Amino acid sequence: MKSLYLATAEDAARLLPLVAALHLDLGFRTDAAHRERAIQPLIDGSPHGAVWLIGPRRAPVGYIAVSFGWSVEYGGMDAIVDELYIRPAVRGRGMAGEAINALALALKQSTIKALHLGLDRSNEGALRLYQRCGFAARDSQIYMTRKL
Repeated sequence: MKSLYLATAEDAARLLPLVAALHLDLGFRTDAAHRERAIQPLIDGSPHGAVWLIGPRRAPVGYIAVSFGWSVEYGGMDAIVDELYIRPAVRGRGMAGEAINALALALKQSTIKALHLGLDRSNEGALRLYQRCGFAARDSQIYMTRKL
């Protein structure tokens, strides 16, 4: 995919409004300062994660934020899709699927062993998208969180 770009500090002004839109859509109670503190290390080159812009770099239509970790089960580095957003006006055109598949290919080439994600069980559209992209539910497991 030619329209998936690793975000850098120069992209902050285009990225942060997309993050704000996703957080508003999902009902996250984050303010601008919180979102900037969360994104800044990722676009500054943190080894813990990265953000990719989707669409034209000068006018992106979405983004994917990924966190990196280690998996004993998979025998190496793994990644978790933390956030994925596509502007409502351009949804349904295959951009999310193309971006996920391009990201998966790039991560695989960089020695990442597995790509994980979580989603709301009631979001049937997202479930179909992720299944088309090769993700499979692990029926014996659920994704749980403890906020610290």
